[in-house]
Amino acid sequence: MKELLLIVIGSALVNNVVLSQFLGLCPFLGVSKKVETAAGMGVAVIFVITLASIATNRIYAWVLVPLGLEYLQTIAFILVIAALVQFVEMFLKKNMVALYESLGVYLPLITTNCAVLGVALTNVQENYNFLESVMNGIGISVGFTIAIIMLAGIREKIENNDIPYSFKGSPIVLITAGLMAISFFGFSGLI
Repeated sequence: MKELLLIVIGSALVNNVVLSQFLGLCPFLGVSKKVETAAGMGVAVIFVITLASIATNRIYAWVLVPLGLEYLQTIAFILVIAALVQFVEMFLKKNMVALYESLGVYLPLITTNCAVLGVALTNVQENYNFLESVMNGIGISVGFTIAIIMLAGIREKIENNDIPYSFKGSPIVLITAGLMAISFFGFSGLI
C-alpha cells in the first residue's frame, strides 16, 4: 500500500507530467483560460488516462508480450487512446453539451496529448504491474488536473491586472507556467 501511495504522490507532484516532464502542454496552455473549463478538461483527462492505463496494461500483458510484438507498443497504445477519446467525446456530446462546447477543439486533442501516451509508455518502461499502472495513471492525471486548474485560476486573476503590453497574452502565461514549474520543483524532496 505504501508503494502505491508513493507512486501516486510521485506522479502527481514530484514528476508532474506538465510541469516537470513538459508533456501535455497544448491543452495545458489552451484550455486554462477559465477554471470551469480547466476542471472539465482535467476530469476528462483523469478518465482517459486512467482507462488508457488499464487498457494499455492489459493489451501489453495479454497480447503484445505473448505474441512477441512488444515493438508495436506505441502503435497499439495510440490506437487504444484514440478509441478512448472518441468514447469520451461521444459521452460529453450527448450528456454534457455545455462542457463539450467549452472544450471545443481541445477535447479531440487528448488523442494526441503526449501525456496520455507518456503514461502508457512509462508504465511499460517501469515494469509496473496492473495495480501500479492504474495508480500511476491516476497520479499523473490528478497532477495534470492540479496544474491546469492552478494555471486557470492564476490566468483569471491576471486578466484584472495591469500588465505591460509586451507581456500580455502568451508571454505572461508562459512566464506563469515557468514559475509554477519552479515551485513544483520544491516537491522533489518528498520522495
